[in-house]
This record gives sequence, C-alpha cells and structure tokens, in this order.
Amino acid sequence: MAMMNDTIFQTRETRVLSDHVVEKLEQLIFSGRYRPGERLREQILADELGVSRAPLREAIRTLEERGLLERTPHSGVQVVALSNEKLSQILSTREALEGMAARQAAENMTVSEVNALKRTVEMLKSNNRNIAETVFSGGPDNDFHRLIAVGSRNLWLANILIKDVYSPLRLYRLQVAMRPDLADSVKEHTSIIEHIHARDGDGAEIAMRKHLRHARERTLQLLRA
Repeated sequence: MAMMNDTIFQTRETRVLSDHVVEKLEQLIFSGRYRPGERLREQILADELGVSRAPLREAIRTLEERGLLERTPHSGVQVVALSNEKLSQILSTREALEGMAARQAAENMTVSEVNALKRTVEMLKSNNRNIAETVFSGGPDNDFHRLIAVGSRNLWLANILIKDVYSPLRLYRLQVAMRPDLADSVKEHTSIIEHIHARDGDGAEIAMRKHLRHARERTLQLLRA
C-alpha cells in the first residue's frame, strides 16, 4: 500500500511539474523569446527553465498537440510558423465553434456572467491605446471570448477553443500586427451580449459568427495588403 501511495504521489508530482513547464514554455513563446520558426534545443531550454529533460519533453508533446510546436525531419522541434492558409483555416474553425459557444452561452450563462461580459466591453472602450495588444493575450477582447466559451457550459467546446484555437492565434499575433477596429468590435460585442442576455441562442450565434467573419476578412485583407 505504501509503495502504491508513493507511486501515485510521484505521478501527481510529475504531472504538476509538467504542467508548470508547459506554462513557462508558453510564456517564452508568447513573449517572443522564441519566435515562430525558431528551433528549440532541449538541453539549453531545460537549463533555462531549470528542469530535467523528461518533464520538458512531456511539455513539448503537449504543445505539439496544441499546435504551437512542430517536429520536422532533420530540424527537431521548432515553434510553428503559421502560413496564411493555416490562419484562414483556424479563423474559419473559430467562427463555427464560437458561434456554437455563443448559442449555448445564451442558454446557460448566469446574470453575473453576463454582467462580466458587459464589463469587458467597457474595458475595451477605454483601451484605445493599442487594441492589438489585447487580442489573443491578456485583455478585454480575450476575456470576452473566453468568458463565452466557459459560459457555454460545454467543457469539450471550451477546451478546444481555449487550448487548440486561441493558442495558435496568439502565436500568429507575433507574426503580423493585427489591429481590430475598436468601434466595430465594441458594437459587435454589444450585439452578442444583448442576444445572450435575452436568451436568444439563434441571435447570439448569428451575431458571433458575423463578428468573427468580419475579423477574418479584416485580417486576411491586411495580409493581402
């Protein structure tokens, strides 16, 4: 029994350490310390993070699954460099999934959660210094979309959006200056909230998909320019 308890404790300890390494490695990537397309050297990275290579390799596998890292022949592991085609696919996927999340949020969000959404809009209005800094990172735009994902009460959907969709979009932000139109964003966010508050699932989904379709069009237009 004692040996079994020790094994369980070691497994939990290993998992906690791996999660910590995942978080630290994500921070290094999203801060620009490791740029898209840059190769990661395991020993150097392990020394920088102060961990052995075992939890580092586990963290790398996790970030490969999230689409932030990729392993290529003869080059090892490197930060993903997103192509325009990949970005377009991610944005299309996001539109479909967040539309569903908005529909379910209209059915399931509490009054206090809807009020939290309203506060993100007020914060967005006051953040006219550089809205690009808020997209897919810390800030009211990010909080708005995450709150809806979580408020859908669909754990599978929220997990896919937060881990598998938002993460590569944050990475793409490092490659191109994405500057949403503040007035449009505020107007579209407000419309989504109104439908959620009214428990209008159809309207919430339509408003969210319209909002994200506009965002995709603006982004791709910027790339073409």
